[in-house]
Amino acid sequence: MTTTLKPENAGQVRDAIAWAVAQETPLEVLGGGSKRAIGRPGNAGHTLDLSALRGITLYEAEELVLSAGPGTPIAEIDAALGEFNQELAFEPPDYGPLLGQAAGAGTLGGVIAANLAGPRRIKAGAARDHFLGFAAVSGRGEAFKSGGRVVKNVTGYDLCKVLAGSWGTLGAMTQVTVKVLPAAPKLRTVLILGCDGHQATAAMTGALQSPYEVSGAAFLPAASAARSGVDYVCRAAASVIAIRIEGPDQSVEYRCAALRAALAEFGPTEELHGHNSAAFWREVRDVLPFAGDTRIVWKISVPPSDGARVADSLDGDAFLDWGGGLIWLAVDAADGAHQAVRAAIAGCGGHATLIRAPAELRAAIAVFQPEEPGLARLSAGLKASFDPRGVLNPGRIYAGV
Repeated sequence: MTTTLKPENAGQVRDAIAWAVAQETPLEVLGGGSKRAIGRPGNAGHTLDLSALRGITLYEAEELVLSAGPGTPIAEIDAALGEFNQELAFEPPDYGPLLGQAAGAGTLGGVIAANLAGPRRIKAGAARDHFLGFAAVSGRGEAFKSGGRVVKNVTGYDLCKVLAGSWGTLGAMTQVTVKVLPAAPKLRTVLILGCDGHQATAAMTGALQSPYEVSGAAFLPAASAARSGVDYVCRAAASVIAIRIEGPDQSVEYRCAALRAALAEFGPTEELHGHNSAAFWREVRDVLPFAGDTRIVWKISVPPSDGARVADSLDGDAFLDWGGGLIWLAVDAADGAHQAVRAAIAGCGGHATLIRAPAELRAAIAVFQPEEPGLARLSAGLKASFDPRGVLNPGRIYAGV
């Protein structure tokens, strides 16, 4: 019989995991559950629900630091930061709608555990780059912590980098501390319509190499652009290159004008302002062009110069983010698609993650990039150190890990 354990404090988390160790029974660790369908299907007989560990426990706006329980919704954090014109600069995505769930269920702990970041990653970095410290309970049932409330903290090992992206397989976090940053007062997006993927790569590369501090660069082919909720984009009936500029008012106006002049060789340019610009980048961040259907969805990271080429080599719909370094691919058929994806990135050092697929497919193929032998040994060693009995999210990433 499946049991849901819902601790209300760190001590109860420790007790729950200690019980699982004593019983040698695995636990599925989750917060809001919005990313539950990513990864290999688990075989846990019980659920460790951390959603009750929520709420902001420390927010020092002048010090740009925030601490909260792992079950704190990102929406709650965004609201608190918005009162001081601050934000989570890594732009955490909300994959709820993509995975057939309601929007707004994502939590701070879930975003950190999955190491997710949105379009601003090309400028601000990944979630792990803003992860300052934590308290957690290991798979041994032992409480531990790492990091602190400042960026420069060199005491001991940087375990934040270990837990970020571990998908709950190494420890259950009970407190999370992150760096926050001032939000830009103004946002605009330069658009170029009608280019192909290779022209888009050249345009995005030029923009990112310019002195105009680009914070987002994406390319949506006509099929993806047509699904946008932004009227100008969906009615364009053409592909869209989008370059985001953020900052003080006069600076944004100057940089947009300069960027439009620099990119004029790729075609006429337009701009999205304010609300429309923010709405467009939320769509890119949350992969909304592929929400609302049942196709298989892959997240593929490659060198930006290879993005268009790899996307063109694969059957299905694709759009580019991170200046061409991130490919979102939707395919109708599962048969053989994973082999085509792995083959397409084999020569360029990329990696691919299966984000949306039926449980049967996720159990049958590698959801995350297969590790090289050396990395596989390292992962196994970390798992053995943090969770020797394999009670935390067993098999979520790789079989047995």
